[in-house]
Amino acid sequence: MSESTSVVVTGLGATTPLGSDVPSTWSAVLAGKSGARVLPYEWVERFDLPVKIGAPLAVEPADVLTRQEVKRNDRSSQMSLIAAREAWNDASRDAALEVDGARLGVAIASGIGGVTTLLDAYDTLLEKGPRRILPLTVPMLMPNGPAASIGLEFGARAGVHTTVSACASGSEAIGYGVEMIRSGRADVVIAGGTEAAIHPLPIGGFAAMRAMSTRNDEPERASRPYDKGRDGFVLGEGAGVVVLESAEHARARGAKVYAEVAGVGVTSDGYHITAPEPEGEGVVRAIKTALAEAGLAPQDIVHLNAHATSTPVGDIAEVNGVRAALGPAADSVIVSATKSMTGHTLGAAGAIESIFTILALRDRQAPPTINLDDPDDDIDLDVVKGSPRALPADGQLAAMNNSFGFGGHNVVLILRTV
Repeated sequence: MSESTSVVVTGLGATTPLGSDVPSTWSAVLAGKSGARVLPYEWVERFDLPVKIGAPLAVEPADVLTRQEVKRNDRSSQMSLIAAREAWNDASRDAALEVDGARLGVAIASGIGGVTTLLDAYDTLLEKGPRRILPLTVPMLMPNGPAASIGLEFGARAGVHTTVSACASGSEAIGYGVEMIRSGRADVVIAGGTEAAIHPLPIGGFAAMRAMSTRNDEPERASRPYDKGRDGFVLGEGAGVVVLESAEHARARGAKVYAEVAGVGVTSDGYHITAPEPEGEGVVRAIKTALAEAGLAPQDIVHLNAHATSTPVGDIAEVNGVRAALGPAADSVIVSATKSMTGHTLGAAGAIESIFTILALRDRQAPPTINLDDPDDDIDLDVVKGSPRALPADGQLAAMNNSFGFGGHNVVLILRTV
């Protein structure tokens, strides 16, 4: 196969702060619900954290998985297993998904990995000594643990990979999965991202950077991309997984197809470890690369699911990049900022938001951005507020999903109806 090989999405799976699966999550997104709340954990008060809010899962993994699965997997792996099983079952619903393990790959990303396992094990070491550390601690804390768990579950032998590019990780994993298929290494790839970092140390670290919202009295209103009153992101957790297939493989088995991953753009800023390049130069190159790969012009993009974390600097840099890349066509792009509802799920964000972008194309409606009461004067894009906005009813549609991460990572995915 070559770069001209069409790669399509045939299965979707997720567990998020808004729902235990894709249908419940998407329903909540279209309804404009917030997954943020006051964190119910005793350590919030014990450590007197300046940030007391977050967006934890709507349904605990222990309510879905077996006791043994919970015990043997870090929380990030638990989430990714739930999402991967849903995606696989979804891809198999109308036509059995049968693939030789040697032609099946996995690309599951995480920005931080098994941080809760690592930190809990260190507490055990200090309090009880090394003999009380669990034997599976190392496999559980490895960043590639979620990918490995899924690879074992489905017998993947074409390669099991973990992209680690901070908050761009989930999107980059999908892009890597596309490359696996285009290169001829795999026919099917289970791809996406997962993150479980709601723990006092990551929260304390992000708070020390002043990157997080401290709107502790109104958690559901704290994540407010593009609003003048935004003061940082709300930390979320979750997983999003898609099943990618070559169009030929999907067609041969009669699979339903959600969308085509038409273009992938990956660049880096080379600018700063946390701050984005102010003019969005890396974003511009990523968007143009994805457009060229998809064979599309700027005016072909009708919808954008923006990275839009709700940080003052990051939101502006992204808008600058979108404006510069799309030119006048940016005026007609319908923009959604769904982190206003899910919070920022870090390494899972790009995968979860890719699912939202795919569903927006399927249903031809862009989800709302909540909490946008007083738009920033420098945000001159057409952002959906209040209720979902209809996308064009006829013809083929193309949409873009942006993901960026600390370290200057930029990933743009272009998805297209088929």
